[in-house]
Amino acid sequence: MPDLPFSAYRRFDDDGDRLAYEELYFRRRALVTTLAAEALLDPEAGLGPLQDALWSVCDEYTWALPAHEMHATRLDRGMDQCLDLFAALTAQMLAETVQVCGDRLHPRVAARVRDQVDHRVLSLLADDERPLLWESWAHNWAAVCGGCAGLAALALWEPGPRLTRVVDRCRRAQLTYLSGFGDDGGCAEGVDYWVFGFAHFVYFAEGLREFTGEDLLTHPKVPAIARFPGAVHLGGGLFPAFSDAAERPRVPAGLAGQLARRLGVRVPAEAVEATDGAADLPRDWADLSRTLRWGAPAPGPAPEPEPPTAYLPDLAWLVDRGQGVAFAAKGAHNAEPHNHNDLGQFVLAAGGEVLLADLGAGEYRKGYFDEATRYAFLHASSRAHSVPRVDGREQSPGSARAAEVLKLDVHAHGADLTLDLTSAYEVNGLTALRRAFSWHRDTGELLLVDEVEADRPLSLEEVFVSRLRPGLSSDGVVWTGTAARARLRLPDGCVAQIETVHTTDHDGAPDTVHLLRLGFDAVHQRARLPFRFTVGSAGGEEGPPGPGHPG
Repeated sequence: MPDLPFSAYRRFDDDGDRLAYEELYFRRRALVTTLAAEALLDPEAGLGPLQDALWSVCDEYTWALPAHEMHATRLDRGMDQCLDLFAALTAQMLAETVQVCGDRLHPRVAARVRDQVDHRVLSLLADDERPLLWESWAHNWAAVCGGCAGLAALALWEPGPRLTRVVDRCRRAQLTYLSGFGDDGGCAEGVDYWVFGFAHFVYFAEGLREFTGEDLLTHPKVPAIARFPGAVHLGGGLFPAFSDAAERPRVPAGLAGQLARRLGVRVPAEAVEATDGAADLPRDWADLSRTLRWGAPAPGPAPEPEPPTAYLPDLAWLVDRGQGVAFAAKGAHNAEPHNHNDLGQFVLAAGGEVLLADLGAGEYRKGYFDEATRYAFLHASSRAHSVPRVDGREQSPGSARAAEVLKLDVHAHGADLTLDLTSAYEVNGLTALRRAFSWHRDTGELLLVDEVEADRPLSLEEVFVSRLRPGLSSDGVVWTGTAARARLRLPDGCVAQIETVHTTDHDGAPDTVHLLRLGFDAVHQRARLPFRFTVGSAGGEEGPPGPGHPG
């Protein structure tokens, strides 16, 4: 049980570092989860270590993270009453541990846990009518904070007015969460945050159903939301890492099993956490306890395969997968939750590898979630996405910076998508910028065409992003992975260079990114720039791609 020293806590204010404190914090939570799960599984387990761990968590200065202090200070509360995501998760973990252990737990430990959960979390919802910030946030915060707090109250309290007030507010928070989805069920935050938010929505919904009989899973938006991972799966456990997502998110087996039983929805099997090895089990109490309670999806006949093409109109995500190859692109706007300035971004994958990449989430540091500084970070800026730079300018943030879908054609061999990206760029003299994708899964070919119109000469630079270093020749580029390869024929008139950027990934580990930068002479009036990509296995001769399909 590692200590949580002030020297680690203050790092966020001192130098913007979150990980120094959070690594210790999450190790503590993982230990409590492990000990609580042991108590759940083994009625004869000694509870001494668990009781020490619970007592230690009750000693903590705050259950929130240093980066989330505003959830206390904006309501003139101390940090012992800072109700953020992780204070809510902690409250549920402690409350349900007391419930699970019952009389086996020392009464003084149980009483202290009850008092601390009430003081730090539940009283803010039961006894104070002031709204908490996240109660109006139509994304994962409303689902997680509301779901965990509500389940903590259900675990500890008998029916009465205080329990009713907490459950009512937490139920409203779930409806706020659902309001953030369009009818297509797509999660703009990416599949990782779909897992985080929707899992806790389902956990609370099932708890509410047991308590009141109301079934939030019958809400009309829920089936489409549940199908989101299947709709955007690239194959082999890969997903588009749009926004602050990752390429290989994992879905708790308990959640996957419950979605199959209650809604008949199958999460892609490659993305579901295994249950036959401790290393693969979830480390969070809510996920682990539901996996132990509900179990993994039951064996059964293979589900009907997803159609090869999925288009989510509210997100303007297009995903298409074939035999070992996949393509995804996005439109929407530049003010999404966990937004990146990435209109017109696309990814290409083959053989279970991402070749042209979206970097997903960067390391969360001070300023990463501040609109004034967010786009100075590589991962959130358009610099780290495969989109044009016009007259030296990247895309701008804001809901007005939106991609208009001009054309969508899904056909037997792939799909065509054309986006108007003009409003993404704050550039005087730019009158139009259209990006057209024509993807053929049978041949693994993508024709990307950018059409630019301007009433004065504008410089233009195209950028293509990968974690694979491209091989550059006079007329082509090759990205070679372990089992797959992408090739690009260079259009006439460009100057190519490779920029290698050393950064850190979401977990703070070193990460190397290669930006292929293609510069073009000043565009005046109109220019049409075609880029022909071919993806497939790494076998065969290296070199630029062939002519490709007609553009």
